Amino acid sequence: MIGFLDDLWARSPAFRLIGCAAVALVMAMLVHRAIRALLWRWSEDHPMVRDMLRFAQAPMGWLVPMVALAVVLHARPESTLLAPVPVLSHGLVVVLIGVVTWLAVRCVQAAEAFFTRRFPVDVADNLHARRVLTQSRVLGRTATVLIVLLGFATALMTLPLVRQIGASLLASAGLAGLAVGLAAKPVLGNLIAGLQIALAQPIRLDDVVIIEGEWGRVEEITGTYVVVRIWDERRLVVPLNWFMEHPFQNWTRRTAQIVGTVFLWLDYRVPLAPLREELQRLCREAVEWDGRVCVLQVTDASDRAMKLRALVSSGDSGRNWDLRCRVREGLLAFVQSHHPDALPRWRGEWSRTRANAPTDDGTRVRPSPQPQRSPHPEDGAGGLPGPV
Repeated sequence: MIGFLDDLWARSPAFRLIGCAAVALVMAMLVHRAIRALLWRWSEDHPMVRDMLRFAQAPMGWLVPMVALAVVLHARPESTLLAPVPVLSHGLVVVLIGVVTWLAVRCVQAAEAFFTRRFPVDVADNLHARRVLTQSRVLGRTATVLIVLLGFATALMTLPLVRQIGASLLASAGLAGLAVGLAAKPVLGNLIAGLQIALAQPIRLDDVVIIEGEWGRVEEITGTYVVVRIWDERRLVVPLNWFMEHPFQNWTRRTAQIVGTVFLWLDYRVPLAPLREELQRLCREAVEWDGRVCVLQVTDASDRAMKLRALVSSGDSGRNWDLRCRVREGLLAFVQSHHPDALPRWRGEWSRTRANAPTDDGTRVRPSPQPQRSPHPEDGAGGLPGPV
């Protein structure tokens, strides 16, 4: 048996090539397992390296055998040149480029996973975490797109026909560049906008924004668009370059703290001191109040009522909305129960004209009094403006 194998090895170049490839594959797998075990033990105190090893396990399992086969095919002597070998070698190069691209994408994903775990956003003060997470996610998505495009272009350039087409395009670079630029304008615009968002950070993940009159939170930032979760569970999808070209409100740009307003129209006879004490009591008992601002002021007055504004502060906009509703309901209940005569009323003057003047038939009729009131510019249709 050994003599037969020796004779086959000496006479068959294909058998020698297959035998060398098998030996190289076995050695590559053993080396890969040994190196991975050593790196896994060394990375016990390095969580990012461990994430890299975890995410790169699948592509590395393919990369090491591919590299071993490529070395064997490249190092073969010219005497073993067989007909299928060039085709196999070219296909192996294309597969190797794909595996390297896969490995690079997985490494980027491992970095994103590390920053996501390292900086959680489900904490009270998550401004720094949201800043880091937005940068890592946007830059990671951009790097993934660039890596995939580069790998695809590199694989295509290994084909002779594609290289000839590329040379022809370079010969007419002006027209081709103009056509490609016009066709890729939306893609390039979103790509550049993504880099600007990652660096300048006009928005971050979980930011509270108002876009096109819609209040919501930034739920997801991809390489081409931003998903905003509206307060009623709808989703608003906005292109990235929209944020670079249009103004919008960001309520959590520097901090999530916010001051809200509550407006009330009450009669002039309402006592302000008990109202201020009631506002202080409502704020102290509210879990949404952060203890910073609790103020009641008269900000306007008309011919029938005065306008009161209560300022209350909270740690974020969601809590502030609940606090404003609680304060508005509490102040109205206090006025209704303790000062019901202080609610807004209509006022007028009663005019008496010839109360006992005789009519044509000799009877005397007392005219009905008519209220007289002056219009107010804020009334609109004549009604009293409600709370803002």
